[in-house]
Amino acid sequence: MNAKLKKILVSFILMIVVNILFSTFFWDLGLESPHVGLLFVLGLLFGPYGALGAVLANIMLDLLYEFTPIEIIPSAIFSFGVSCLAYKLWYSGFKTKKITKPKLDNIYHLSLFLSSIFICGLIYSVIHGNLIGVFINKKLITYYSISYLLNFINIAFIFGIISIWLSDRIDFIEIPKTAKRTVNRKLYRIIFYLLIISTIITSLSIITTVDKNIIIGEIILVGILLFGYLTKPFEYEIQPTDENTITEKIIRNFLTITLAIAIFGTLISILSYNFVIHINNNVYMHLMPLLIITDVLLIVFFIPGIISLRYVERKVIKPISSFSEIERFINENEKIEAEGLIDIYSKYINEKTEIGTLARSYTDLIKHNNNYIENIREIEGEKERVNAELDIATRIQASALPTEPIDNDDFIVNGYSHPAKEVGGDFFDYYMIDDDNLAIVIGDASGKGIPAAIMAMITQVIIKQLLKHESDPSKVLYSLNNQISKKNPESMFITLWLGIYNKTTKAITFSNAGHNPPLMKDNGKFKYLNIDTGIVIGIMEDFDYVKEEITLIDELVLYTDGITDANNDNYEMYGEDRLVKFFNGFESDNDPIIPLLKDISDFTKGTDQYDDMTLLYLKDKS
Repeated sequence: MNAKLKKILVSFILMIVVNILFSTFFWDLGLESPHVGLLFVLGLLFGPYGALGAVLANIMLDLLYEFTPIEIIPSAIFSFGVSCLAYKLWYSGFKTKKITKPKLDNIYHLSLFLSSIFICGLIYSVIHGNLIGVFINKKLITYYSISYLLNFINIAFIFGIISIWLSDRIDFIEIPKTAKRTVNRKLYRIIFYLLIISTIITSLSIITTVDKNIIIGEIILVGILLFGYLTKPFEYEIQPTDENTITEKIIRNFLTITLAIAIFGTLISILSYNFVIHINNNVYMHLMPLLIITDVLLIVFFIPGIISLRYVERKVIKPISSFSEIERFINENEKIEAEGLIDIYSKYINEKTEIGTLARSYTDLIKHNNNYIENIREIEGEKERVNAELDIATRIQASALPTEPIDNDDFIVNGYSHPAKEVGGDFFDYYMIDDDNLAIVIGDASGKGIPAAIMAMITQVIIKQLLKHESDPSKVLYSLNNQISKKNPESMFITLWLGIYNKTTKAITFSNAGHNPPLMKDNGKFKYLNIDTGIVIGIMEDFDYVKEEITLIDELVLYTDGITDANNDNYEMYGEDRLVKFFNGFESDNDPIIPLLKDISDFTKGTDQYDDMTLLYLKDKS
């Protein structure tokens, strides 16, 4: 059977059975429709399906008691609305955004449960008392309103607690789906307040004489506001509830005692009924059994108990629950993440109670533990952390460099970079600015490792942005230098060569910022270009760099000083002369980068190098 249909059917049967039981055993006690409290319970647990099943049962019972359709229909409409209201109030999130299924595990949920019972009971009793006055006799409004209210509250309270506890073991609760449309919270808050106010105004008919037409108007207004509020979408995701909390266990014991008192009060009321009725046959004396139950529960025990529980939860349970958060921060051989925990414990450090002592002890424990872990693992931990970060940084830096050459009918350009450490300050880049122009750049940031790598990547990014709006390399370097110089607290600098190659004219427009002069092949021989040196980027603002231009006849090689400064075990450097000699002796038309690296490796013979090596190669193919 469909789950929704089951909930409708269970609600229908439960309403019928409870009505029959109370009608059989307690009819003489003046208990008017005691089953109405189930409207709240079934609506809370099963939502609109529980409300529908309960209302259908009510309709059938009203037909059996020979009520007319005009009397039944308004009752059924408001019964359905009140039952759905219980469902809506629970999932509305009045004071919290952590919405859970019905569960009495903290004071907020218990307060929400009780206030929802009272609100639903008030609306139901006021409306149905006035319906009795409209359709039967106005003199009965007071009696039925009070009787309905007491029956609704008591039955909803007792059966609600039992049903919610049962739902912890058997999952049968209807969970609402989050609505996609936006909720106008202010509008629905106004509707809710107007609903409460209009219900209270309507309830004045209990103590005053009001015209029947006015009563009908008030009933219609309450109905409009009630069903208007029921259109409020469910806006929150339903969160899982915390299991086996101290608060839940205390509240469970508290409610168990409350239920025991309720049953005890009921027995006293039943046993004393005949004595009370013979003393005074007044209508209100018929209500005495339920009034006794209410007084015992709410005045003698329940209200003080709630106040006490609230104090215990705020002053004891909440701090302890906060302290328990340490569990998820504790891992073997690892420091405890203290910042968030100390923020939690600091709220209670100045307390003069045992809670304050516990908070101070926890704070000290965290500090001592972290100091201990740090002392015994300082070297190893630092190494692992740095290695992990450097591994990530290496991949990030590598991904920022070109990975494939640009090889077409007009030219080929390729590059290579190898940091001396995991990351370095060298970088190169090449990319087409438009259909005709190729940007080529090579740089070497001062220092080594992460600081140099950051400087290099920042420079690379800024150049790309500047080239989108400026094609003059000298102006690009001017703007770049100013940006780096203004925000350079560590006084780092970077050497850089920036050129723009036009594949049609073969012209290379370039500007130099303290970088090594490139090698250019002219008349079959490589030689160093005689170019303006410029100053390095990052040490002085508003420096005017020189714009120069050459024509690429054959090949151009750019490099960083890590190439020429590579040394062997005899502390000899590879040098600029050996670099020129290699290119002049390299007669193949293939890419020279890999053969050059092999030549450097043969020279150094595996000696560790302490500078980054970067090379960029451009060859005209036309």
